[in-house]
Amino acid sequence: MPKMIVSIDGVVIREVQLTKERTTLGRRPYNDIVIDNLAVSGEHALLQMAGNQVYLEDLNSTNGTYVNGKATKKQLLQSGDSIEVGKYQIKFIGDAEKPGQGKVAPVIAAPAEPVAYYGSHEPTSFNTLPAEPEPGQAAIRVLSGVAAGREVALTKVVTTIGKPGVAIAAITRRKDGFVIHHVEGADIPVLNGKQIGADPVSLKNGDLIGLAGTQMQFVES
Repeated sequence: MPKMIVSIDGVVIREVQLTKERTTLGRRPYNDIVIDNLAVSGEHALLQMAGNQVYLEDLNSTNGTYVNGKATKKQLLQSGDSIEVGKYQIKFIGDAEKPGQGKVAPVIAAPAEPVAYYGSHEPTSFNTLPAEPEPGQAAIRVLSGVAAGREVALTKVVTTIGKPGVAIAAITRRKDGFVIHHVEGADIPVLNGKQIGADPVSLKNGDLIGLAGTQMQFVES
């Protein structure tokens, strides 16, 4: 089944399987793939399946749709093609390509709901990638808001938290521990009272994270 892997600044935030004949992409919440970014038009592009082939069509978007760096109006996608929509990169993986072949990143075992998952009513949402066998256990504990008391285990390679357009941070699992960095949004994440940037910052047990109006704590055993 064809897949679209959505990332920003090299951090994968979503995988969407193409299960319908027509899949729409845009900023409006009624799209199948929702990308909440002002550079993305309300109805930006259309993905249409015809048998084993997938065509990408730009829907007269304001900033255009690019495939492998070139602007396109309508194009047959090849497995491994890179689609650029605003600041987001979307990797297309066709049926013929298997995980681990070529230069395509491994397939992500994520739910099939759209990117609008980040638009939930909770102040902070979580999205994860497949785990690698690493030592240690850690979690993010939500301390404030409607999700207070919730814990999210950091068993994956990358866990992104936040809301597009407000703030997104990524927590990456490494062999020597966990690091956090700012991905996008005007609301800069705060670690122990200090703002963090795009450079990864190491996390230690008990660290306090402030993001999109929500207070969280990094806990490690």
